[in-house]
Amino acid sequence: MELFIPLLLAFVGVQYLKGQDQRARIALLGRYLGKYQVERLMESLNAGYMRALDEADPERRAQIWSMLGTAETELAEQFRRFVEDFAKVWGDKTQVSTLRLAVPYATKLFPRAAFDLRHVLAIHANGIAATVENRRQLSQRDKAYTLTAEMLLMQHSCHWYCRSRAVASARMLARHQTSHAQLIASVSPETREAYCRLTGC
Repeated sequence: MELFIPLLLAFVGVQYLKGQDQRARIALLGRYLGKYQVERLMESLNAGYMRALDEADPERRAQIWSMLGTAETELAEQFRRFVEDFAKVWGDKTQVSTLRLAVPYATKLFPRAAFDLRHVLAIHANGIAATVENRRQLSQRDKAYTLTAEMLLMQHSCHWYCRSRAVASARMLARHQTSHAQLIASVSPETREAYCRLTGC
C-alpha cells in the first residue's frame, strides 16, 4: 500500500506529460496540413477507386479513371506544397520516436532512437508523385493499388508522429484491415527502400 500512491502519482504524471506532448504534435501537424485538401482528396480517391473497380461497363469505367486522374494530380501537388511548407518547421519539433510505445518526450530522452518527420514526408511525396505519373507503367488497377498504399503509409507516418508506432499500426489495422508490414510491402520499391532506410523497418 505504501508503494501504491507513489506509483499511481508517477503513472498519472507520465500520462499527463504524454498527453501534453501528443497534443502539441497534433496541433503542429494540423496547423500545416489544414491549409491543404490532402485528406479530402484521399477520401475522394479511395471512394473513386472502389467505383471504378466495381464498374462493369468499360466505357463508364474509363470515364471514372479519367476523372480520378485529375484528383490524383491535385493530390500530388497539394501534398508536395504541404511538404515544402512543413520543411520550414524547426527540426527539434519534427522528431519521431522509433520506440514501439509512446514515452513522454522520447525524442529528447533517446535522440538516437528517432527520425525526422520532414524527411519521411519527402519520401512519401516522391512516392505519391511517381505513382501518379505512373513512371513504372502500371495498369490502372495496379496504379490505384500502389497509390492507395502510398497514401495510407503516409497517413501511418502522421499518426506515428502524433501518437506512437503502435497506435498508428493499430488504427491502420482497425480502419483499413491492413497491417503496417502490408503497407510497406505494397508501396513502390523506391518508397519502400527509402522508408525502411530512414525508419529502420
